[in-house]
Amino acid sequence: MEYRRLGKTDMDVSILGFGASPLGNVFDITDEQDAIRAVHSALDHGINFFDVAPFYGDTLAEKRLGKALLNKRKDVLLATKCCRYANGVFDFSYQRVMTSIDESLERLQTDYVDLYQVHDIEFGDREQVLNEAIPAALEVKKQGKARYVGFSGLPVRYLAQIARVVEVDTVLSWGHYTLLDDEINDELVPLSQQKGFGLLNAAPLMQRILSDAPVPPWQNSPQPVKDIQPKLLQLCGEYGVALSDVAIRFALEHPAIATTIIGMNTQRQVEQNVRVLDFRIPDGLLDRIDELVAPVKNWMWFEGKPENNVPKPTKTQ
Repeated sequence: MEYRRLGKTDMDVSILGFGASPLGNVFDITDEQDAIRAVHSALDHGINFFDVAPFYGDTLAEKRLGKALLNKRKDVLLATKCCRYANGVFDFSYQRVMTSIDESLERLQTDYVDLYQVHDIEFGDREQVLNEAIPAALEVKKQGKARYVGFSGLPVRYLAQIARVVEVDTVLSWGHYTLLDDEINDELVPLSQQKGFGLLNAAPLMQRILSDAPVPPWQNSPQPVKDIQPKLLQLCGEYGVALSDVAIRFALEHPAIATTIIGMNTQRQVEQNVRVLDFRIPDGLLDRIDELVAPVKNWMWFEGKPENNVPKPTKTQ
């Protein structure tokens, strides 16, 4: 396993991060014992960064991860979130952030987390995120219940916009550094290098589009993006490699991203993902993938409040 320093923190995180959302039955029904075995297998293979949230499975993922990490807390770097909850409930108020951390700590069976993140900031009112949610998270850090503070979201240009005006330790972007999308490079990567915050990337398989698994019906990509899956599978088949291996290896190689978070809930998935650390993408394959993906490159849907979806700058003639 390779480890990278997460921004200006003192955390050396595994380049492969454990995304715990599947522990909450987000994709499929997960047996609790299978979930615990997956976490233990990840630890055995050197994965030390675990990312979870109350939203995943309506707190189920946190509860299961807490059980799995019992007596193993010292071996992990643990991240959770606040402000997004089940049934479409968002609450970016100062008080809710302060109560949410105590609830998460109880479920995770620990007295602190290493990283506390304001979850999916695009769904919040900008002023409330800036004046309540993030200051509250920083107060949690001051109280010692979290060692570091960050935020996450989908619209990568909005993440950069907020990161310019606040001082946080990390930013988690998802879906914007994959075989289908590289918009993270336009603003967020150079900003992270300029300001020194750690950069985390999630969903390198783009919610299964970049794998051989069926795409979930709730996946929101435009249909032409979903339609690229069988074409990519056929192309990778010509090279005798798995599409998911190529997608993960591609994401792991970004030098400015400390860790790439992948959802896992079985020991088999953990072992499959860890094997990618020794995998090399065949010569010429990425060029062919780029050519195939070009018509739908950076086609991302929007989430959250319309005013928080910062448009991509248009080139002037």
